Order: sequence, then C-alpha cells, then structure tokens
Amino acid sequence: MDIATRVYNHRWKMDPIVRSLIDTDFYKLLMCQSVFTNHPHTQVTFSLINRATHIPMARLIDEGELREQLDHIRTLGLSRGESTFLRGNMFYGKRQMFRPDFMEWFEGFRLPPYHLERVGDQYELTFEGTWSEVMLWEIPALAVLMELRSRAVLGRMKRFELQVLYARAMTRLWEKITRLQQIDGLRIADFGTRRRHSFLWQDWCVQAMMEGLGARFTGTSNCLIAMRREVEAIGTNAHELPMVYAALAADDDALARAPYQVLADWQAEHSGNLRIILPDTYGTAGFLDNAPDWLSDWTGIRIDSGDPAKSAETAIHWWQDRGQDPREKLIIFSDGLDVDLIEELHTTFAGRVKVSFGWGTLLTNDFRGLANDDGLAPFSLVCKAAAANGRPTVKLSDNPNKAMGPASEIARYKRVFGMGHQDAQPVVV
Repeated sequence: MDIATRVYNHRWKMDPIVRSLIDTDFYKLLMCQSVFTNHPHTQVTFSLINRATHIPMARLIDEGELREQLDHIRTLGLSRGESTFLRGNMFYGKRQMFRPDFMEWFEGFRLPPYHLERVGDQYELTFEGTWSEVMLWEIPALAVLMELRSRAVLGRMKRFELQVLYARAMTRLWEKITRLQQIDGLRIADFGTRRRHSFLWQDWCVQAMMEGLGARFTGTSNCLIAMRREVEAIGTNAHELPMVYAALAADDDALARAPYQVLADWQAEHSGNLRIILPDTYGTAGFLDNAPDWLSDWTGIRIDSGDPAKSAETAIHWWQDRGQDPREKLIIFSDGLDVDLIEELHTTFAGRVKVSFGWGTLLTNDFRGLANDDGLAPFSLVCKAAAANGRPTVKLSDNPNKAMGPASEIARYKRVFGMGHQDAQPVVV
C-alpha cells in the first residue's frame, strides 16, 4: 500500500481511525471476559490522562472531528467473520478461548456514551458505566487521539513531503529490523496499538516484521491485524485488573490481598503462557515478597515499569528462592523499548531466563525528527480506570512518574504495600 498517496488523496476522510471492535489489544478481550464473569455489576470510570502536558491536544485536534470519530466507533459491532474468528480460532493453544455466553453478549455489544469537554488546551474525555462495557473504550479512544494528532500534522504537508516522510520512516524501521535479525533466539511481538501513528502504519509495521524476522516475530497485540495477517494475537492481562480490585477492597487487609485475588481469578480460567504475572502495579519487590507460593509455578512475568534489568534480577532471585529454575521461566519486557534496549536486555538475560519482548510505541510510531517541527514525535497518553463503584483507583508503579490517584490514597497504598524509596525515571512513551 502507498500510504503517503492515500494520505494525500483522501486526507484520511475515507479511512476511519477505528474500523472494528476488534481493532483493539487482545488482552482487553481476555480481561473483558474475566470481568464479565467475576464483576458483572461493577461501575467504573475511565479517564484520559495526557502525561505530556506540554502538548496542547485541544489546539491540535478539532473537537468536531474528535466527536465524529468517537461517534463512529459507537456504531461498530462484530462482523460475522470477526465473530467466527473469536469463536473458532486457536489462541495460546486453546480452542474456544471465549465462552459462548460472553460471545453472545459481545456480538450484540455497542460501546456506551462518552463525555468530552475542552479544558484549556486539553480535552477531558471520560467513560462511565458497567466495567465490562466501559473498559473497551480504552484502546480505541487512545488510537483516535494519537492518529488525529498525526493527521493534524500530515494535513499541512504536500504530496512529495509525505512521500519522503514515509520513505524515511520505512527506512528507519527496516534498519531496526536488520539489527534485530542479528539477535540469536529473539522472540518479539508488536504491542503498539494504543499509541500508534495510524492503523495503516501499524499494519505496515507488522508486515515488515513478518517478512524481516520470520518466526522470531511472534505476533501482534492487535486482534484485527492478527486476523487479517494470520499471525498470533498476543496479550495476557494489564494493570486495570488490580487497580479496580484494589479500589473495591473494603479495608487495608482486603487491599493487600487484592492483587493476588486478581491472579487467583485469572488462574481459574487460564493456563500455560497466559499465566503471566504483571507485578508492578503496587511495586514489584513488595508484590513478590508477599506473593503466595502457587504464583511461582506460573509461566512468567511481564516487566512494564522501572529499571527493567533490576526488575528482571528481582524476578530471577524470587524464582530461585522458591525452588524454581529461572531458565524455565519467561520474562516479557514491554516498557519503552527500542532496539538498543532490546539488544542490551537480550544480551544480559538470554540463557538465564526465556526472554521475550513486547515492542510498542517506538515500533508503530517512531517519526521522531522526521517532521520539521518534530510534531509527529510520540508522547505519553493513557486512558486508565480512575474510579470503581465511586472509589478512586491508584497505581504506584515501579516508576513514581507513572503513579496515579489522589495523594491521600497514594500514601495509604504505599503504607499497605510497604513501598519504600523509588527511583524516578523519565516517561518517554
């Protein structure tokens, strides 16, 4: 596909940003089924958070166009082919990953209303309702905002500027892939849906990874692209689950148990490579120190904040202390990755554990320095669960710059989870 010509000729009007309910991350659907079963009546609020406050989203993106894209998403439902894919495809070696009762609900599903308000140079975008419904707004909302910001810049460019821009971006990615080809035993997946440059660009990146890396490319988090390109849909669970479970806890004791209750519910439904621990919501070290022994039998750990090498060493020592062989365990690195860091982490940990990478924003949105004003550079935009049944959620993370929640609740969570000193690190993407 000639993306530059398509951008120039149509100014994107013929390309809705989100074109399917399964143009989302696979783990959202897995978590949605779990929530549908375990918390069918929980009321949740999701909110947009622009960590890069220097980027004036409301000045860059027209409110009418934003509403048009969000309204379009609310019209989307599963097609027959998409339903067949979810009902009949094998995911993680399992047939019928999605239960008939969940699929019957999902086949009639439409996203609920949203609330949008301009506040200064930013947008406040919130979604309120039943958890299983509202949670499915997260990925499409982020994809719309990121791509509308890209379109605002691309709309000022001429035909040959666009051709050169995409030629440079393609060259940059291919050079990265060429370096990755030199890594023996590499296993890497696309995790770049939520902050991608565009759907068309993410699809191109996946195809480039397929051709350039072959079997070393293990799949994509994007369900729609996985279906169309016939690759594995990749993803397990996210911070959303412990954040909401914790917010629902009645007291401090229940709060301390909440992250483990999440995984007990998950274990009741999933096995094998879907049993991946995400330990950093309230601090990796404290989580592992207090973890029940049965968690050490799980397949692996995903590292998504803080110093990745330090967190990996913590995980290795934890497995060793519990009589497990780390060489049989999987560590998935997924925070702020680019080729230099991938090379470094693979060199450090290959042979000591099974190593895998979930490559996100700097795979699907690395246009840094390619526009004159660098207006296409990626930035940190998230959409998180902010409240559950009227109670605020909290995320501490292994990087205090990623913490979220009211100050008083952050202090309480730090006390309950024994959070000590944390080293702050820049949040790039």
